[in-house]
Amino acid sequence: MAGADEGTRPIPAVRRLVVKVGSSSLVDGAGVVSRVRLGKVVREVAQAVKDGRACVLVSSGAIVSGLGPLGLTRRPRSIPEQQAAAAVGQGRLMAEYAHLFGRHGLVAGQVLLNQDDFLRRRHFVNAQRTVDRLLASGVIPVVNENDTVATEEISFGDNDRLAAMVAVMIGADLLVLLSDVDGIHTRDPKRGGRLLAEVLDPLDVRATGSGSGQGKGGMASKLEAAGVATAAGIPTVVAGASRRDVLARILAGERIGTWLPARAGRERARRAWVAFVASPRGQIQVDAGAERAVREMGRSLLAAGVVGVQGSFAEGDIVEVTGPHGRPFARGVTNYSARELPAIAGKSSQDLLAVTGGPYDREVIHRDELVVTVVDRWES
Repeated sequence: MAGADEGTRPIPAVRRLVVKVGSSSLVDGAGVVSRVRLGKVVREVAQAVKDGRACVLVSSGAIVSGLGPLGLTRRPRSIPEQQAAAAVGQGRLMAEYAHLFGRHGLVAGQVLLNQDDFLRRRHFVNAQRTVDRLLASGVIPVVNENDTVATEEISFGDNDRLAAMVAVMIGADLLVLLSDVDGIHTRDPKRGGRLLAEVLDPLDVRATGSGSGQGKGGMASKLEAAGVATAAGIPTVVAGASRRDVLARILAGERIGTWLPARAGRERARRAWVAFVASPRGQIQVDAGAERAVREMGRSLLAAGVVGVQGSFAEGDIVEVTGPHGRPFARGVTNYSARELPAIAGKSSQDLLAVTGGPYDREVIHRDELVVTVVDRWES
């Protein structure tokens, strides 16, 4: 980690860009979505497009936009009330975006997604093709969670993780998370926290949730989103939405906000999709030899290296893989349930032939369904 200082950053050539803006960056002091703030976001995205970049805007704000018409003064807590507010607000929000982008001679297209669109491969491919077609047509996809019918998605993290998954889905060159603070700090900036110019590993930073009464995100969700994107080879910037020309300055390499460089080469969309679209259902603990084989040599995880299991998961679920020190270093799709694994843990391929209830001839996690999420050296 590094403190903020002067100079430029090694921003890659950006052809495809995902920009995320949260509710707290769109509302005014009265808690109402501000046309001025929306206009600023639209103006900056429009300039990036006019400079030859394809841009996806991931925008929160549907629920907040529906509060006034429903006579509500603050974000409701119950799921049905949130869904009702989203149903009223999404159309109003999208109409405003369409109007504002139209002023710049651009067309905005609404794309509503939920977690199921990433969990189901066919849905994922259909969404990918739709967004690709919109970008090829010069349209600005405005993406939001489908809060009207979603349940878990409403507390999903203020669209930060959705933005990261969209970035992976379209093969973005950069993810920009615009916030109501200037970047990631050593602690709450209101309590004297220092801005970090660079964070090499999002897992090394502890952060809190939202401090806003309107959104559900915060630095914790932004760090999680950055972890997803950077592990898939997509660098990320967290910066203040209110800064003048913030997007153009980021793209020019100016050192504003917090820079989180890619931690690995580009993963194929399939592997990144497998690893990050859903929260892990549990953990598989492995020994040092298995960790080294997976991280350094890119091998599959075998039963011989497994030393323990946490959680309740089924065959085909996404799990985290942790090393001897308990730190997660990979995610993947398990071929065995939490109930099956203890019987085969620590056993060689030859030993597995004698285990009843088999056959147990598959890898615990095949390397094609396994993505390393931490790429620095580990403790030994």
